[in-house]
Amino acid sequence: MNSIFFRIYGGLLAALVLTAALGALALHITNEVRAEQYRERLASGTFHLMSSHLETLDAVERKRSIALWSRLLGVPLRIQSIHSLALDGRDRSHILRGKVLVRHSESAASKIYSLINTPEQKVLVGEVWRVSEQLARATIYMLIDELVRYPAAEQAARLAALTEEHRFGFDLRLLTVDKTGLDADQLRRIEEGDTVMALDQGGDAIRVFAGVNEAPWVLMLGPVYQVNPYPPQLLLLIAVLGLSMVGILMYLLVRHLERRLQDLESAASRIAQGHLEVRVAEGGADSVGRLAVRFNDMASRLKILINVQGDMVRGVAHELRTPLARLRFALDMAATAKEEQVRLKHLQGMDQDIEDMDVLLDEMLTYARLEAGAPSLKMVRVDLNALVTQVLKELAPLRPEIALKHTNVEGGELWVDAEARYLQRAVQNIVSNAQRYARSKVTVVCRVQHELCYIAVEDDGQGIDEALREKVFMPFLRLDDSRTRASGGYGLGLAIVKRIMHWHSGRVRIEDSRMLGGARIVLVWPQHAESVSDE
Repeated sequence: MNSIFFRIYGGLLAALVLTAALGALALHITNEVRAEQYRERLASGTFHLMSSHLETLDAVERKRSIALWSRLLGVPLRIQSIHSLALDGRDRSHILRGKVLVRHSESAASKIYSLINTPEQKVLVGEVWRVSEQLARATIYMLIDELVRYPAAEQAARLAALTEEHRFGFDLRLLTVDKTGLDADQLRRIEEGDTVMALDQGGDAIRVFAGVNEAPWVLMLGPVYQVNPYPPQLLLLIAVLGLSMVGILMYLLVRHLERRLQDLESAASRIAQGHLEVRVAEGGADSVGRLAVRFNDMASRLKILINVQGDMVRGVAHELRTPLARLRFALDMAATAKEEQVRLKHLQGMDQDIEDMDVLLDEMLTYARLEAGAPSLKMVRVDLNALVTQVLKELAPLRPEIALKHTNVEGGELWVDAEARYLQRAVQNIVSNAQRYARSKVTVVCRVQHELCYIAVEDDGQGIDEALREKVFMPFLRLDDSRTRASGGYGLGLAIVKRIMHWHSGRVRIEDSRMLGGARIVLVWPQHAESVSDE
């Protein structure tokens, strides 16, 4: 995704979906654990009570007690060796630590395991379909069977001792009839020896009541609350954790963008301090990545412009020194000259020096415009043949000893799209450069092939070494061979040509002339182009 908006939106959506999925999974796992703990808490006291009772009995009495409890409670009970149970090591360790184990099943009866603390390591196993109701009735039966062995005055203390000893997961209390809060029908059932189950007013818990034989007490078990799958505390915790996760994911997502923007800011500050070589990483195709590309382009361009500016200042200062010195000398000589002819000669020299400085400034301004940025190019249809002919006609009188020859390979008119003024300047520069270093002959060849325009200018001079061909396009550079300062020029001509070709989406190259033996400069650019305006 290239858009920062879609990246952040997609990241936020993914974070929300991931958080919701993890929250649902966490809630499911937590409720599974809570339900298992709830069932073990309900079964713990009753099965501990039965197991402790079986510890003191022999094998025959155990079978008799198991058969009696199974018939009265409707709960199948049996005694097995712990080694014969299909349990893993974790469950066996749980049982051996004296804890009650409940294995719940949706399609079958839940199995409850409780250790009978004997050397044989026997385990009481029960199969209960409805854990709450069946265990409540079993607990009531077992407790009353234990309490009737004590006087009524001691039964409350014995109940408290049993509750603490066997770790019941609910309250057990002895109440008088008037404090039970039961209606007449429920009290009648208790007097008849039945067990009564009553819902709390809120409907979220049950209480079980049974009368104690030959005692004024009613045993109350409960309240026993149902497992709430969506407790507010758990939901609040999951919400806090979810929001924290969303915050972390969003931070990681935004932090990456923020770090890239900070890199841009740091690079801009360093460039402002003069470190023009600083660049930023260009990874990514989003807006920040494109901004990084533009920033690096800008920094490279800025470095080039500052270097060009420095070169131009140094070059102009150096190039102006000679004509200015000649001007000062000629001015002094003209002021002291006694003959008119001598004075006129010095004045003519001064005029030539002024013209040289004017040409230098014109070259410098042209190069600066082309180097500073995209100039305003108005592309028009230009007859290439006519343009080259006009250039040769203007330059021929400047060096009459150099023969200029124009060859049109295709014959007739050659129409191309170009900025006529700049193209003429480029052709003029390379032809005048060839004139300056040729011995006797310069040829110009024009052609259009595969929608590309070619202008090749060759001379019969000494040519340019291959190692120096790229350097000649640098501003104010002149080579130290036959193309010396004595030949004239300011070292800006070919630099201007290169920039003109650049803005025409073309190129310029230097080769050896196979026909004349000197240098061959070739201009290549597309035949068709669109106008370019200043930005």
